Amino acid sequence: MDAAVQLAGLTADRLLEAARSAEEQGFSSVYVPDHFAEEPAGSGALSTETIIPEATAAIAAIGATTNRVRVGGHVLCNLFRHPALTAQATATIDQITAGRAILGLGAGWTKNEFEMTGMDFPDIKPRLRMLDESLTVIRSLWTESKTTFNGEFYRLNDAFITVKPVKKPHPPILIGGAGKGLLRLAARHADICNVVLDLGKAGTVLMSEIAGLTEDAYRAKLDFVTSEAAAAGRSLTLSSTIFMMMITSTEEEGAQMAEALAGGFGLDPAEATRMPMALVGTPEQCIAELQRREREWGIEHLVISGGAGQEAIGRFACEILPHI
Repeated sequence: MDAAVQLAGLTADRLLEAARSAEEQGFSSVYVPDHFAEEPAGSGALSTETIIPEATAAIAAIGATTNRVRVGGHVLCNLFRHPALTAQATATIDQITAGRAILGLGAGWTKNEFEMTGMDFPDIKPRLRMLDESLTVIRSLWTESKTTFNGEFYRLNDAFITVKPVKKPHPPILIGGAGKGLLRLAARHADICNVVLDLGKAGTVLMSEIAGLTEDAYRAKLDFVTSEAAAAGRSLTLSSTIFMMMITSTEEEGAQMAEALAGGFGLDPAEATRMPMALVGTPEQCIAELQRREREWGIEHLVISGGAGQEAIGRFACEILPHI
């Protein structure tokens, strides 16, 4: 299992410093989210306090100040950019980084952002069809000299970009989401599938959705996307994101944390320690749990959310990362 970190809520200078630190600590990739503003889980409202830089600019800056880590969005919102712009931006980043770009792309989910900016926010089904067309267009622009495409949402006539990716045949594609429609799309297009919460229909983070994403429910999603990929004659890397990380000094403290987490979601403590979005316990317990997830779930790419905080990320890098 390799581990990546998502950096969020940082000023520009701290963002670049944290990215360089992540590279030194041994993380494989550095991601940034793609939003105009953060919507804290369960709040239903956008925060005016959290710093959110424009994602492609941040990714390029991170790439230019690092040497080894792969860089990308976790994940870029397809609705924010025309696929030709996404293709050009990602190819440019791939050139800047000598082949280290990852295209993380999703259908978009934070309804409040679209209401705030006045952008169209279609229902989930057309959003998924848009993402499907977008990925087809992007790959073609990366790999073909000219692209003509007549779709439901995008139309290109002998389109081209003059900056092509360094990585051949193209940069890895990471798709994030959890609904069956999204997972079917990931099975056809993705190199990496980051299975998270199903946010597409609601357009917000529901606490009930977090509570319902138990180990069994999560494994069903992993099995589904793996099966869909196999049916399409493809294989992909399974990825998971840790949003709630509680590294403790003693097992007793870990048990208390698990009990508190369980109470918040109506689970028992044993279920809480196996929540896909959480990691709770001593470094030794966390190592054992991540090794179990790799062995039993097939997770090969782990993402630590910036919401865990830089102190916790640093502790993960020192005490857990070398052992997974």
